[in-house]
Amino acid sequence: MTEIDYYELLEVTKSCDKSEIKKAYRKMAMKFHPDKNPGDKEAEEKFKAINEAYQVLSDDEKRALYDRYGKAGLEGHGQGGGFSGGFDDLGSIFEEMFGGGFGGFGQSKRERKTYNYNLDIAVELTVEFNEAVFGSKKEINYTFKDACSDCKGTGAKDGKLSTCSYCKGQGQIHMRQGFMTFAQTCPHCNGSGQAVADKCNTCSGLGYKEKKEKFEVNIPEGVNDGNRIRVSNRGNIAPNGQRGDLYLQIKVKEDSHFIRHGDDIYLEVPIFFTQVALGANIKIPGLKGELQLKIPSGTKDKEQFKFEGEGVKSVQGFGKGDLIVQIKITYPKKINNEQKELLEKLQESFGLESKPHESNFENMFDKVKGWFK
Repeated sequence: MTEIDYYELLEVTKSCDKSEIKKAYRKMAMKFHPDKNPGDKEAEEKFKAINEAYQVLSDDEKRALYDRYGKAGLEGHGQGGGFSGGFDDLGSIFEEMFGGGFGGFGQSKRERKTYNYNLDIAVELTVEFNEAVFGSKKEINYTFKDACSDCKGTGAKDGKLSTCSYCKGQGQIHMRQGFMTFAQTCPHCNGSGQAVADKCNTCSGLGYKEKKEKFEVNIPEGVNDGNRIRVSNRGNIAPNGQRGDLYLQIKVKEDSHFIRHGDDIYLEVPIFFTQVALGANIKIPGLKGELQLKIPSGTKDKEQFKFEGEGVKSVQGFGKGDLIVQIKITYPKKINNEQKELLEKLQESFGLESKPHESNFENMFDKVKGWFK
């Protein structure tokens, strides 16, 4: 039977360090874990093998023996008989990957709750562009959950719960894979270890009653799309009276002219082509009123001008952004005969420069003709 190389199993090189081994192990364990591959015997065997490989390669002494003598060198050195240390390391790996405990090694017991809802609430709040920039007061109307007093939030008649038959009251179910045991929250009782036998008549087994509430909240100056505002003690209420928080998920409406990027504001300003040729001083709108923009002669299309400090105040309080003006040169879509005559005279007055394409491509015409002779 061919012996599988531990380094190949973890897809690392023999010169790799411990951090690379740990990183590779996490990736492989996540990929082949039985929970992610139910009923797949091949994945289960692969999972056992990569655990064996990690047990050896993460231990300096065992790794040295393996590098010199292979698996035969590990006989009599604890291989296959459990870990000789390193439980905390493996426990943290699986806690990060699967969110549960690593069977029986110093994990704190999960706090059990008899109610079946979260205390914190998230509500989307839409604000106008100017409300986000300058701050405002908004009225919030929302619904929250208050624990049913008759069943104390359990959803059971008279608050009497029975032992969960699925986890036998443990709140967790345990699965063994080779030499490792994994604990997961019981899906039937959500970790409480208790189940509802008879539903509460008052709340129909929900464990809570929904209530409506409204209040005013201050929207801070500079808040942006996607920001969250936390309002303390406005969330759902637990049976013991503890109340969660309300999180307002901010959605900012777009403005028809101003575009926001971070704390900077962008504004496209259309100007006529003659203003570019002659230069001009024009008035433009800023966030707090009119601003003067000087357009030098020869300004290019899409050229930008910056007004420092004329953007949005940082919601964190670190200064202000800028107003960035981008030029858009416009041309007449239709001209009458008189205008056409005037433009032609203007063109003639420039002499040869009125037809720069001719001087630019003067030699190109003959060159291209020569390609087809």
